Amino acid sequence: QVQLVESGGGLVQAGGSLRLSCTASGRTFSRYAIGWFRQSPGKEREFVAAIGWTSSTTYYADSVKGRFIISRNNAKNSVYLQMNSLKPEDTAVYLCAADSRLATTALYDYWGQGTQVTVSS
Repeated sequence: QVQLVESGGGLVQAGGSLRLSCTASGRTFSRYAIGWFRQSPGKEREFVAAIGWTSSTTYYADSVKGRFIISRNNAKNSVYLQMNSLKPEDTAVYLCAADSRLATTALYDYWGQGTQVTVSS
């Protein structure tokens, strides 16, 4: 079992930056791949970025490539999403998810509650 808690969301102007954190409970955190997803009202959950156990493998959605960076610190049971050059279309609830397999689809076993990111124009 893994419990995930996101933090770091907020309101930012277009062009600004935010750093989201996903902190997990459980001693086997380092064995889980972590994905970030986002969801806006009326839209399907969208893949944003994902990172494997050892950080050697990362994936990004085309819409965030070059602007967002995913990283992890297994000693702190945490994964981070550095979001730069934010755009109004990045506005959404951002959720992190954990699974034993790295994926770019929403087929993750464990999910956090999400943190709201709002980008004003």
